[in-house]
Amino acid sequence: MSRGKEFDKKEALHQAMLVFWEKGYNVTNVPDLLQAMKLSRSSLYNTFGDKRALYICALEYYKKNRFYKLDILNHASSAREGIRQYFEQHISSMYDTNCPKGCFVTNTAVTMESPDEELKQLIKSHFINLEQSFYKLLERGQQRGEIGKTIDIKVLACLLLNLNHSINIMAKVNIDKQKIEQMMNTVISNF
Repeated sequence: MSRGKEFDKKEALHQAMLVFWEKGYNVTNVPDLLQAMKLSRSSLYNTFGDKRALYICALEYYKKNRFYKLDILNHASSAREGIRQYFEQHISSMYDTNCPKGCFVTNTAVTMESPDEELKQLIKSHFINLEQSFYKLLERGQQRGEIGKTIDIKVLACLLLNLNHSINIMAKVNIDKQKIEQMMNTVISNF
């Protein structure tokens, strides 16, 4: 028996992620994926399963590749500077011309008409992890006296999560990057 053509699974998944990220789940069709991934239909299905399974793999791949931004929060020596560095990196990545606009996870959350339970949990876990990372850094900052004891850091962590996702949406529609940076600076200077 002859072996099928070998391919780089990681590169194929990266290409699928870019297609889903740019077009969204509902608009993306299998021929789009096959062309971008440079795979045959049988290779796609044998390796990744159906379109939905590939979409979930692409979301997981995206989350793993964006984990470095959480490291900024988790290892920051100062709450304010850690949050500033996180958002500077985040804004830069949202305006990276080598990637589709916005955030793949945020795009999924706002464009899926009725995500199934697995997708909802995947998105929710992403949101919760980011909010918890903000909270832990704010908590350390409050313990060190950088942040006033009267500030509700649970509410502040939720505000930062919302700032993060609003930046994603604003970048997707190409709002001026300078306005977004000013918004970030205003939020950070007020705690």
